[in-house]
Amino acid sequence: MNFRTRVKMCGITRLEDARYAVASGVDALGFVFYEPSPRNVSPGVARDIIAALPPFVSMVGLFLDAERDFVEEVLQTAPLDLLQFHGSETAAYCESFSRRYIKSIPMGGQIDPAAYAAEHPGAVGFLLDSNAPGERGGLGKVFDWNAIPDQLSRPLVLAGGLDPSNVGAAIARHRPYGVDVSSGVESSHGIKDAGRISAFMKEVEDVHTLTGR
Repeated sequence: MNFRTRVKMCGITRLEDARYAVASGVDALGFVFYEPSPRNVSPGVARDIIAALPPFVSMVGLFLDAERDFVEEVLQTAPLDLLQFHGSETAAYCESFSRRYIKSIPMGGQIDPAAYAAEHPGAVGFLLDSNAPGERGGLGKVFDWNAIPDQLSRPLVLAGGLDPSNVGAAIARHRPYGVDVSSGVESSHGIKDAGRISAFMKEVEDVHTLTGR
């Protein structure tokens, strides 16, 4: 059975971008709930976008060291399927919301990814990003792919500077469970570009055809 790499598109701020991404075959949409980010959205905006989308697409909320009350507010407003924690959150904190979650591993610092992952036994997957510990992601930088661990006990999602020019190589080389793209398909911060979305998805499809995956 061939395995298809899942695609998450993060930093959604507009309904038209979300609709085009879904129509192009994107599996999950990410909403950033972190005020310093240029892709930050309010819980109400996320709710309205999600309400206008078709079924069978996962909605992911990204948080970075957020206050518990704020996360609860978002969960009461926007119907999220999965939480993504991108800061120094403990396992106890991440698990306290009784939602499935993925934990970002900051590959821009001197850390042991396997040891970092072991601190979050409740995570359903791990996202490898190029930021250093304490920094936000979405910076459009590629980290050293040689640092990707050979095996972790849960699925890996590869992020960090992916775009139509390199996503095919990333999938062919590392065969991640999924890839996560944000700035690589944008015309400006938070504004997705239809042509780049199409090109990105074509590269994902093409590498599957070439490798038989």
